[in-house]
Amino acid sequence: MTKPHVLVIPVPAQGHVIPIMELARRLARNGVKVTFVNTEIIHKVVTNNLLLEKDDYEDLIHMVSIPDGLEPCDDRSDLIKLTKSILESMPDKLEELVEKINKQDCNKVTCIVADGFMGWALRVAKKMGIRTAAFWPAALTSLAINICYEKLIKDGIINNDGIPLNDDMIQLSETMPPIQPKNLPWMCFGDMVTKELLFQHAILIAEGVMLGERVICNSSIEMEPETFNQFPQLLPIGPLLASNRLANQTGHFWQEDSTCLEWLDQQSACSVLYIAFGSIANLNQTQFTELALGLELSNKPFMWVVRTNMVISFPDGYVERVGSRGKIVSWAPQQKVLAHPSVACIMSHCGWNSTIEGLTNGLPFLCWPCFADQFLNQTYICDVWKTGLGFRKDEQGVITRGEIKCKVEKLLGDRSFKDKALEIQDKVTSSVRPGGSSHQNLRNFIEWIHGKDADATTSNVSM
Repeated sequence: MTKPHVLVIPVPAQGHVIPIMELARRLARNGVKVTFVNTEIIHKVVTNNLLLEKDDYEDLIHMVSIPDGLEPCDDRSDLIKLTKSILESMPDKLEELVEKINKQDCNKVTCIVADGFMGWALRVAKKMGIRTAAFWPAALTSLAINICYEKLIKDGIINNDGIPLNDDMIQLSETMPPIQPKNLPWMCFGDMVTKELLFQHAILIAEGVMLGERVICNSSIEMEPETFNQFPQLLPIGPLLASNRLANQTGHFWQEDSTCLEWLDQQSACSVLYIAFGSIANLNQTQFTELALGLELSNKPFMWVVRTNMVISFPDGYVERVGSRGKIVSWAPQQKVLAHPSVACIMSHCGWNSTIEGLTNGLPFLCWPCFADQFLNQTYICDVWKTGLGFRKDEQGVITRGEIKCKVEKLLGDRSFKDKALEIQDKVTSSVRPGGSSHQNLRNFIEWIHGKDADATTSNVSM
């Protein structure tokens, strides 16, 4: 008996691979064959750290790769260069892969599910007569900004190159949260030329996403009610987390240090600061030193993720001074860490994965956004959900040790932040339970993949 066969393709970045990998696992658990397509570089690091479990029907998930067009030694942190290479080389390679699969496999590819940033893959699917679905891995509001680019130009908010014409707050609708012009996703990178190029890419993203016969989002109505009401055709299925089904997260680029869980076991309840800035963000040496000394001044136990690719050094004698009060690791099993009862709050770059993981565990935030949609996520955390605080920079653009100490004390000294966090935790987690809106949307999507009527019974779907 043939099975539906979905080809899944993420952006080659950890924050994109992890949530769409979780979607792939949900599909496989429901009898869908999945071919998961990474770039060659990412395929190598992901498969080295991959943990597929018995209940994942791992024989239904096939990990493959296609080249991104760059040489192995090329700098893939250059987003413009990487994006240009992907657009030029990967569409033909993907078409070749699908043709190869369809010749060799009785389960021909029936649907392509692409990360919303990889809309070109949906164009390949359309060309080959294959069904399409777009997966948006971030806050829906960040996609809404891209979709509304024509309105922003028409209303005189930005020019044809995406550059804001004034400093007035931007509101896509009366009910959606206001956005500072400087925090538009394409405005948070590099020089003016880079900003303009990224705006053109934002337009391609918006056009590509809308090629999906289904557009599913790693968010929930409870998190962004105004935006989902404004765009009812975009379906929330999140937060999509392995921890929702008591499983291990997969898709990491680094080996997790699970010894940190043992260290957490030795700490008092709700006492530990957890600090992590994701897989890309970096701090310069001055800022790193201020953060280190700020954590020391807080006099709180802390766990700090310092990636091995961060080129920095600790202040002299720092590690000895903080001693066992500080646990420094190169990478952590974050979903398990945030669920630990000893963790009091998360200091975060506000990437969307970290944001939904913190929300799901009822934790308040100290927000340290670095680029792209992270500033928008901070707006939700601090101004909409009111579950966190941001930092003020000094005249040199540095967040000082004193500011860090002050905000730690303010966040942990005001019970209202924790109460708000627990309130939204209850709403968000209810959406992925049976009967919740995200749960039902995901069930319907899986039925659609199987070629069944979304309104038909879905009693056999396993989440």
